[in-house]
Amino acid sequence: MEELIRHMLKNMEMTIGYGTNHFRMSRGSFHYRKLVLWRRDLVRTGYEKTENGFVLTFRDEKEHCDYHMDITVHDGRYDCAMREDPAKINRWWVRLPCGINEHFYGCGETYSRFNLKGERVRIFVAEHQNTRRISRKIVHDKVIGHDPEKDLQFSAYESYYAQPTFVSSRKYYLHADTTGYAEFDFRQDRRLSLRLQERPVFHMESGKTFPEVSEKLSRLLGSYGKLPEWLYDGVILAIQEGCSAVDERLNKALEAGVKVNGVWSQDWCGCRRTGFGYQVMWNWEADQELYPDLKNKIREWNEKGVRFLGYINPFMAIEKPLYKYASEHGYCVKNKKGEDYMVTITTFPAAMIDFTNPEAYAWYKDLIRKNMIGIGMSGWMADFGEYLPVDCVLYEGDPKVLHNQWPAIWARMNREVIEECGVRDEVFFFMRAGNTGSVRDAACMWTGDQHVDWSKDDGLPSVIPASLSLGMSGQTIVHSDAGGYTTIMHMTRSKELLMRWEEMNAFSPLFRLHEGNQPSRNVQFDSDEELLEHLARQSRIHAALKPYLLKLEAEAQQGIPMIRPLFYHYDSNYDYDKAYMLGRDLLVAPVRKQGRTDRHVVFPNDVWVDIATGKEYKKGTYLVEAPMGRIPVFYRKQHSQLDEETIRLLQQEIRS
Repeated sequence: MEELIRHMLKNMEMTIGYGTNHFRMSRGSFHYRKLVLWRRDLVRTGYEKTENGFVLTFRDEKEHCDYHMDITVHDGRYDCAMREDPAKINRWWVRLPCGINEHFYGCGETYSRFNLKGERVRIFVAEHQNTRRISRKIVHDKVIGHDPEKDLQFSAYESYYAQPTFVSSRKYYLHADTTGYAEFDFRQDRRLSLRLQERPVFHMESGKTFPEVSEKLSRLLGSYGKLPEWLYDGVILAIQEGCSAVDERLNKALEAGVKVNGVWSQDWCGCRRTGFGYQVMWNWEADQELYPDLKNKIREWNEKGVRFLGYINPFMAIEKPLYKYASEHGYCVKNKKGEDYMVTITTFPAAMIDFTNPEAYAWYKDLIRKNMIGIGMSGWMADFGEYLPVDCVLYEGDPKVLHNQWPAIWARMNREVIEECGVRDEVFFFMRAGNTGSVRDAACMWTGDQHVDWSKDDGLPSVIPASLSLGMSGQTIVHSDAGGYTTIMHMTRSKELLMRWEEMNAFSPLFRLHEGNQPSRNVQFDSDEELLEHLARQSRIHAALKPYLLKLEAEAQQGIPMIRPLFYHYDSNYDYDKAYMLGRDLLVAPVRKQGRTDRHVVFPNDVWVDIATGKEYKKGTYLVEAPMGRIPVFYRKQHSQLDEETIRLLQQEIRS
């Protein structure tokens, strides 16, 4: 496989240029206008071997000067770096040959496509759920009718998590060391293109298998490490509106036999009611009206075996005292006038803490240390990170360069405070936004604010390509909000959707619920007895998987994703994103369409046993029954990591 990379690099083509960006942000989404003022193709004129690799020489015939790509090989990894970096050039096109049937995956998180062949991927973190797309969807649904299979051109989508990394079906990875705006272009049959706005520096490495490729990518990008074991003991309930509501609904769930390992209360710091729904008051201390004496209540819930989780993001509510303190000390991101930059999120403005200011960074860490870990929290959602305005003024650095890095800086802060408090074995956090450094510093990811529907690009089905693409980018532990989040107008959560989502998330690394942004309009886990009974079963299924999930987590620490595409172990079905493998031994085929009680399942080349019926399947596509309460899940007959006791417990729950 090394010969493939060497061949690609020796046939590299290069173009240089100069241009300008004109980006305008609205609610975290960007309008992109890029101008190229000039561009020139370089001529490859030289190839020279060196002690540890080789050098490619490219000639600019107009300027009569040369550019050199230094390529060094370290234990099979090809490290490529353009030697020159003249100020007059800020556009670089690096083109490499590829196969006509080659497929590409990763680039962070993609929702509507998993296989990126034929697409141009924007590497720029942004709000995935932008208002333009949501408005267009609402109008389409009202005028024409809802079509869950409808999706838009790939360029219409933005992503919380954008990373200059891809993995090829030919079993190699490419990662670019770039922090600015970039594009990876896979639209041509026989040539891929990296469109960079910084001096080209990138790495390529191959493996005999996809797990080997993932492990090698992990050595380059890093890994967060082990998560607390209690995460695999059941379901994390989402409950808001105060301690009394938590007590009432938690007791109801426990009495129904739900295995609860945690309660997640977003509004621990207060609530804000807006036109968008029930939102969090971004003031990072316990709200004394909703959660009085929270520290003692957390201790009380812990005695029941239930952890407490909260919420935080990089913004501050401008109505509250913490913001006043931050503003007076100069801790906020500024606008050109030197004022605190106000970012509109949904319907309200908020200030953003400047993480490039060492004092502000330390102060924010201290808020987490004292007000969250200090009162006994076992985890939190570390939301956002993708909203840094490119026209702001920072304490240090260029926001155009730091924009992509911001979620990784946010992840690093959360990791550091957990490690400094010595609670890695007990406390974790989960994020939605990310970039290269997030692979090392983010404890785990969730797939963002899915719609509470069945839409291919934003609803339940989108969880699968999002999880798979993150996994191929090096993010090994991924989960989703069971039931979805985004609730708008006619788009509300149904009982069927919640049940099907819970069935899927029971077979995922983490099992966590969400109420959505309009809880009163959505079906919740305790809306009726059937839902409680259903959740109880799914929570027991997830808990039964704990020995298996711990083995997968050990692999995740080496870079191997817990959720994997079918081709990962079988070299087939390279375009398939409607099912996934949970580790080496389980094939999970969620019900992705409303009203269905069966679905077609694609089986790779092995012998698969239906946990529910015991029926065996070999390679091929089969129609499999999927009554409510049971999605198609199969174990490999020659399983290597799944033990017999886990299989027995799964059968006991699924067949009951």
